[in-house]
Amino acid sequence: MSARIPNDQFLLYGFAGAPADIGRALQQIRTRAEGCPELRLRVRDRPVGYPEWVSAEVAADRFVVHPPPGAWPDCLRAVGALAGDQLDPRTMAWRLHVFPGVTGLAGDGVATVAVLQVAHVLGDGVRSSALAALLFGRAAAVPALASPPPWQSATLPWRMYRAARSHRDLVRDTEAGVVAPQAQPRPALRSNTRPEGVRSVRTVIRHRSQIPGPTVTVGVLAAVSGALSAHLRELGDDPSRLGAEVPMATGWIRTAHNHFGNVGVDLHPEATYGERTARIAAELEQRRRRSVHPAMLAASRASAAVPAALLRWGVRQFDPTLRSPTVTGNTVLSSVNRGPADLRFGDVPVALTAGYPALSPMMGVTHGVHGIGDTVAISVHAAESSIGDIDAYVERLSAVLRTRR
Repeated sequence: MSARIPNDQFLLYGFAGAPADIGRALQQIRTRAEGCPELRLRVRDRPVGYPEWVSAEVAADRFVVHPPPGAWPDCLRAVGALAGDQLDPRTMAWRLHVFPGVTGLAGDGVATVAVLQVAHVLGDGVRSSALAALLFGRAAAVPALASPPPWQSATLPWRMYRAARSHRDLVRDTEAGVVAPQAQPRPALRSNTRPEGVRSVRTVIRHRSQIPGPTVTVGVLAAVSGALSAHLRELGDDPSRLGAEVPMATGWIRTAHNHFGNVGVDLHPEATYGERTARIAAELEQRRRRSVHPAMLAASRASAAVPAALLRWGVRQFDPTLRSPTVTGNTVLSSVNRGPADLRFGDVPVALTAGYPALSPMMGVTHGVHGIGDTVAISVHAAESSIGDIDAYVERLSAVLRTRR
């Protein structure tokens, strides 16, 4: 699917200073990668059957040291440009970009920014963050996942039967009010315009204590609601039904490198900030409860047994140029807690981490929320066609986070 819609992830880590020896720091990272089987994987395609994972060398071309970009905004422009060179996971599934000499990021001195570019097939946001943490010195293994057996497609009829029966249970439980109904589609807005023109990334840094709400995710969703609705209204849209797609981990044991599904939540832009956080939190809990219904696991198992030839045919039929008047969300917000601030680039400690979810034909504005230690980065990735003036929008978002309106 990545051949139709580019979906590389870009995990940014800012380190407070310059390493004493950048070559030695990179050699340490390369040694860690060589010692992790999951970081040695690449895809081997096959004419019959599913592609498979094979082990590959961690060669020197995995590491790219860029010229010093100067100030932090210039660094972000350089990071945004990386999306134009997507990885081919049949050659390599990740690459590390290093930007030395960045000013204005961590105090008065220079900082070092490292960006891990990861093919989405290698891992979702949680797994990719764990792999990045290993590269930067966290002593935690990333467990390997067993490949599905070659005869799995033979189980499709039985799995389809189980999925159909479980779906009837889901319908019954929905009608009885045991689980919430599926999220309703909403009108596409300017933010869903096909990404065209300049693509930009921006990041707002906050201390965890500065984001009110039961969770960081909920607090930022409430802030995005206020800022994006005002911005879209100024551009001539009606944002009264504004909603977001939120990636949520699936509720069973991880068996795949990607272990999540997107859920749709209303953002309630007409409510006060406090009311918004309460309603958004309640809807996320409803979506979580629906996601752990046995019907969801049964459907996932049936999908995993679809023959590779049929799946390849289906992907070839996908037309990314087609437009829809309705969408699951008017933006995406991906939120990952990347753990304690225990990472290092050589002898330099981590100061912050950020991420910029990919744009797609029906999604021209996305948000990333990433925390490490007590520092939270709220990031925006947007195309000019979908957001207009990105700096005006980011200023709105920053103001809402300050005033909590």
